[in-house]
Amino acid sequence: MAGTIQGMSEDSSRSIHIERTGTQSFKVTNVRGTTIQIGEGQNDDFTPVELLLAAIGGCNAVTVDALTKRSEPEQFDVEVVAEKTKSADGGTQLEDIQVTFAVRFPDDESGRKMTERLPGAIEKSHTIYCTVGRTVEAGTPIAIDRVQ
Repeated sequence: MAGTIQGMSEDSSRSIHIERTGTQSFKVTNVRGTTIQIGEGQNDDFTPVELLLAAIGGCNAVTVDALTKRSEPEQFDVEVVAEKTKSADGGTQLEDIQVTFAVRFPDDESGRKMTERLPGAIEKSHTIYCTVGRTVEAGTPIAIDRVQ
């Protein structure tokens, strides 16, 4: 079993609460009380697909940052793109999800060490530590319940 990264929660339970605030508009609240607005792109709010891409990229970014923390990067950008496609049954899904890192460390001893460490950190993030990406790639089933 892989170790944990410093700062990574050992609590296995994860949850959020979603409350409808208007037509196709929702407030998402995490257990720490932070909120974001989501919708279907009718305004500046994130869409659920954008949040999925942000979760994939964000999980990898946070992990790579933790694995290369011995030097402060001069640049740390992550871009996530995907293609929305229709399946035979008419449903839609994302395909060809690509996460691209643009990270540059200072040209000093610590920065050069982190530059050397970066490819391995990205690989470990993807294959071991990023719960979001691993969950998507595993095709984890989702149970949907209705409370009456």
